[in-house]
Order: sequence, then structure tokens, then C-alpha cells
Amino acid sequence: MYSRRQFGRAALAALPLAALRAARLDSRIHGVQIGAQTYSFRDRLLDPCIQALVQVGLGEAELYQGHVEPLSATDDETREVLRKWRLETPLDYFHGVARKFTDAGITLSAYCLNFNDSFSDAELNRGFEMTKAMGLDLMTTSTTLTCARRLAPMAEKHKIRVALHGHDNVTDPNQFAGPESFAEALQMSKQFYINLDIGHFFAAGYDPVQYIQQFHEKILVLHIKDRKKDHGPAVPFGEGDTPIRQVLVILRDKRYAIPANIEYEYGAPGLDPVAEVKKCYQFCRQALS
Repeated sequence: MYSRRQFGRAALAALPLAALRAARLDSRIHGVQIGAQTYSFRDRLLDPCIQALVQVGLGEAELYQGHVEPLSATDDETREVLRKWRLETPLDYFHGVARKFTDAGITLSAYCLNFNDSFSDAELNRGFEMTKAMGLDLMTTSTTLTCARRLAPMAEKHKIRVALHGHDNVTDPNQFAGPESFAEALQMSKQFYINLDIGHFFAAGYDPVQYIQQFHEKILVLHIKDRKKDHGPAVPFGEGDTPIRQVLVILRDKRYAIPANIEYEYGAPGLDPVAEVKKCYQFCRQALS
């Protein structure tokens, strides 16, 4: 994560991404929308992140909060600074963020803001206002069941869909991991949906192919990554056990209109995220050919 000083310098520089304005990038493969979670480019600021998406050729993106907010909360002091930033930053700022993607020919599909139990009600509500200011009606979030209960009435009020993201922690009943946790949350609000991370879901011991076939109407976003089974690590596409090919083929053959967003997570020192995401994209292309 970059520092506040870096963030401020980047904002003042206002890199002219409008210069990249061209035909809209098309990364659909046989009807399957391949995109990216911008967390894949967490090593850089927003403008270079957008440039990376253009380099790879991805025309759809789910925007990670780390590319919007000036810092991450590492202690009580920075937590309060971040809270103040969220509540007081003019909504025009978020409109400008979204415009950068439009200028680059990329469809921004969702804003990923990871709520947790430390968020005040005002912060939770502000997240919906940010999303609307970006022209979006979809948020994704890694959160808890207790926080989801607080989010439910706000999602209804703002008429914003919230797609809940899971990991592979099956020991904590307050975390999203398996089908039961998603089922419990879906009962809380008609605005609640699922952001299925097929790597985490598989590593937790579940079959993402079967789950997608059964619940595709409630799944709005997929995160595509490869992991080893039994809570194993994230690895380059094709080196793990996650049924990525089968998932993509189901999307193609069943015509499920669910974006399949690459999430590059196996990063190691010396690896170039742009080169690695290109490899991930090529894997998807081959799987769908």
C-alpha cells in the first residue's frame, strides 16, 4: 500500500488518462466476460493500474478500494484518519475516479469496499454514496455476517446490490466461506448477492462448478484464481487444483452473464504483475477456445 504523500502527489499530477481514450476494450471470449479485480495491481497507484489493464487488454474491472483510498488503516491513528477521509471527501472525487476507466475504454462494473465491524454506521452509509457517485449499482465486499446485518437496511435504502465475497476460513462462523454462510446472508436482504471466489471456495472444500450451476442467479461476480486443495496456497493458473477451465466452460455453455475477474494473488518478489495477469488471461482464452 502506498503512503498518503504518494497518493497526494499522484492526485496532483492528474495523469492525463483521457489521452488513452479510444475504442472500448473488448475482453469477451465466446460470450464470457473476462476482467480483473484491480487488487491484481495492488503494487501501483490508480492511473498506472488502469494503464496495466489496458496493456493486458482487459475491458472490465472491479475496483479495489486500495486504488481509491489514500492509505490503509494500520493502527488506531490511521484508522481515524481514514474514517475522516471517507466521510469528508467530496463525492465528485469518486465520479472522477470512475471517469478514468471510461476514458481508458474500460467498463467499471463494481466497487470493492471491504467493510468490517470497526466501520461506523456513517462509514457504511458513505460506502453506498461513493458507489453511486461512481455511477455504479453494485458493490463487492469481504465482510462478516455481523456487519452484513448492519449493511442490509442500507442496501435496501440505497437500492445498491451487495455481492458478498468469501474466503476459506471455515472455522469462524462469522466469516463467509461455505454455502451455509452465503445462504444465511441472502436471507437478510433482497439486495444481497454473491461474489464467488472460486479459488477460496475450492480451497475450503467446496465445488464451485456445482455451486455456480445451482446459484448462478445470485452470483454477480466471480474471482478467478488457482489454489491447491485443502487450504493450499495460490499458484499460477494451471498449477493448482481449482477447476478454472470447467468454471469458464460452464459460463460459456450455459450463457451465464457473470463477469470472470482475474485476481492475481500468487505474487512473489521479482514477478511483474502485468506479465502474470497476461498469462492468466491467456489461460482463460485457451480454456474457452
